[in-house]
Amino acid sequence: MRLIIPMAGMGKRMRPHTLTIPKPLLPVAGKPIVHWLIEDISAVCGEPIEEIGFVTGDFGKETEDTLLAIAESVGAKGHIFYQDEPLGTAHAILCARQVLKGDVIVAFADTLFRAHFHLEKNHDGVIWVHQVANPSSFGVVKLNEDKVITDFIEKPTEFVSDLAIIGIYYFKSGETLEKELQYLIDNNIREKGEYQLTNALENMKNKGMNFVPGAVDEWWDCGNKDATVNTNSRLLDTRKELFHIDTTRYNGGTKIIEPCFIGENVKISGSTIGPFVSIGDNSVIENATISNTIIQNNSSVSNITLQNSMIGNHVVLNGSSHELSIGDYSSWS
Repeated sequence: MRLIIPMAGMGKRMRPHTLTIPKPLLPVAGKPIVHWLIEDISAVCGEPIEEIGFVTGDFGKETEDTLLAIAESVGAKGHIFYQDEPLGTAHAILCARQVLKGDVIVAFADTLFRAHFHLEKNHDGVIWVHQVANPSSFGVVKLNEDKVITDFIEKPTEFVSDLAIIGIYYFKSGETLEKELQYLIDNNIREKGEYQLTNALENMKNKGMNFVPGAVDEWWDCGNKDATVNTNSRLLDTRKELFHIDTTRYNGGTKIIEPCFIGENVKISGSTIGPFVSIGDNSVIENATISNTIIQNNSSVSNITLQNSMIGNHVVLNGSSHELSIGDYSSWS
């Protein structure tokens, strides 16, 4: 199995956090978003992922090294590919044509999921979907009586289906996908100025290829601060077995309300932490009450009540009661 992760976007809705860190590398529940995504896809596949192609912008060597290390952590060989212009999803995938061989999964890096199914490879493709209350905000699929996808509809104005495409796709033939994507480029077939994967899917369906839905139990977005904080909470709540906190490490009247993630060399005193709090390495928390919040590495938080907040690296906070979204190397008092 091979995996392609397009992640060249600027993450503008996640600013100021994405001014210094690409969105897929922002931590939730102690790991970068993209790391959770790769692990969960690997579990659904039920087989090793041999290669991972990351399609990025010019994010720098440190980011690229981190991505390659994440690939190595699941036993895969990582590759870095570049999308220099925002020319759409089809163009982004084609930038990783070296990995478009055999069984391929394409997963966009701003979404996480929880699922209890194993990928069945007896169809031409599988498109991960989730039932939503407001399908007019999403691309959706329509099924026939055999549960085969018959239509792809982008943000329908009238109800046709409530099965939203979450941005994860399996293709039995990476080579066929490559040809269909290249066809869009060669014939300048665009939607709103960009080359879109949905156009290639429609062409493949019209040629008789069968796509079926892969339904996930939960779908978590990481598109903005509130959504990312909620995703952090859901990860902590649904994977409680992964987070074991030694409460004897924290004294001075500290109370930990699980589930929480607390990184290495964190110092906490006189505080109530949790539930649904993630604190990165080397941070210091004093006289604070914190819930439903992400605090990254090397930050200092004191004399404050925080909820529904996202705090970056190397941040200094000293205040009263706030709901905050503060990027790296900032201070607030």
